[in-house]
Amino acid sequence: MKAKVRRQLASRKAEIARRLEPVAGGREPLGPRPEFAARGIEYQLGERTQATASGGIGAMLMLASKVGLVDAIDDHLRILRRHRPYRDSDHVLNIAFNVLCGGRVLDDIEVRRNDTAFLDALGARTIPDPTTAGDFCRRFDSDAIHRLMDIVNDVRVGVWKMQPPSFFDGVARIDADGSLVATEGECKQGMGLSYNNVWGYHPLVVSLSNTQEPLYIVNRSGNRPSEEGAPDYFARAIDLCRRAGWKQILLRGDTAFMQASHFDRWDRDGVRFVFGYDALRSLVQRAEDLEDESYRELVRHAEAAFHKGRRERAKQARVKQHIIVERGYRNLRLFNEEVAEFEYRPGPCARPYRFIVLRKSIVEERGQRCLDTMYRYYFYVTNDAEMTAEQVVHEANDRCNQENLVAQLKNGVSALKAPLNTLDANWAYMVIASLAWSLKAWFALVSPANPRWRQQQEAERQRVLRMDFRTFLQSLIQLPAQVLRSGRRLIYRFLAWRPDLSFFFRTLDAL
Repeated sequence: MKAKVRRQLASRKAEIARRLEPVAGGREPLGPRPEFAARGIEYQLGERTQATASGGIGAMLMLASKVGLVDAIDDHLRILRRHRPYRDSDHVLNIAFNVLCGGRVLDDIEVRRNDTAFLDALGARTIPDPTTAGDFCRRFDSDAIHRLMDIVNDVRVGVWKMQPPSFFDGVARIDADGSLVATEGECKQGMGLSYNNVWGYHPLVVSLSNTQEPLYIVNRSGNRPSEEGAPDYFARAIDLCRRAGWKQILLRGDTAFMQASHFDRWDRDGVRFVFGYDALRSLVQRAEDLEDESYRELVRHAEAAFHKGRRERAKQARVKQHIIVERGYRNLRLFNEEVAEFEYRPGPCARPYRFIVLRKSIVEERGQRCLDTMYRYYFYVTNDAEMTAEQVVHEANDRCNQENLVAQLKNGVSALKAPLNTLDANWAYMVIASLAWSLKAWFALVSPANPRWRQQQEAERQRVLRMDFRTFLQSLIQLPAQVLRSGRRLIYRFLAWRPDLSFFFRTLDAL
């Protein structure tokens, strides 16, 4: 980062600190008028100055060019036979950048298309309109969509290889989950009626937990089971991670993704797995036959933190629990959790595997009366001989973080949507729009860490990597900027200060 920029950022930070400090914590009383007291407001239209509300978009274009995404799409996607006037990369980035600028639907592209400063910021004469963007998605078939995902993943591997060797020291955790994408459309080809009577699609998401990146998104009819096709995409993800440099790979999924017919193959290949397993009658019987001494209490991470001496905060009144007791509602309350393990050979397997049983003691209450105590059993299967039973349970529970990724893709990025009229077109849109999330992750990954401040800057990088998409847009993309041309340079001049601008400029140095 240039010394001048560093001084400017420090000055802006000090300025806002001086402004906020007098009233911090209510030390200084408010004045006789409301704080929102601006009067005589007048709007004018600038004649010579051009500015955009998405000043961070230029960094995203720099990133896409630096990591080779633009050239890879133009060289290998081959959707358009003739470029009149747009290339394949123009169409793909048009949809992704619309999402990065806060667009929620394809029609929001029209706002960008009529924004002179936005076009100047990207060096574009024009961009495809929403109808053309939809037509581009309709050109995709299954092979073309897989080709696009492979192109993005090849670039992704390049970004991973830019990381320090310690990046590959741990375990690559590959998660899979399905999500329902509802639609009220009447003409959506390929849609189906889901198990809960909702019309729509049922995409599969295979992701890397380490960086929260979606590796594969597969659109399917709404009536398809969650696990359909998962083993094939697990295999693709395994090859991808090994090509990048990971030696240890762990597959995770809920009970739907527990496919015992593949256990032996994964085990022979050196791939570890932790899956939830259905509570079959035979397994429940095995769990009930275990001696009580075989079970030991499960301590959750939060409880362990308090056991280390941290002082627990005072809890707020449990209003809901008070109403349940007062009105005599039936209430099931978790009393404690215990774990044990045994070996069991599923039918399709040639050898037995470790089965971890989680026994939950549930107390049934009505009002202040205890009616009964019951046990519920949850099972997990793994081929990992080194993890303790507690670690297996925690690993399986940590997989639930993928639901946060799916929620971000669905509600933050608006990638898991069905704006078009065919299954493949909506599939293509999902893959292209999810590229906005991948660009966010890459922007964090390419940020360098100065050895002098490595710990602090690594923490900032992890914070941006795990940041919600909306927060990322507010912090690093939606930055008001003046767009200027000076000689051969295209200059973005930020018109406001944000706390994360130091991270922004540090990443620009790497680009």
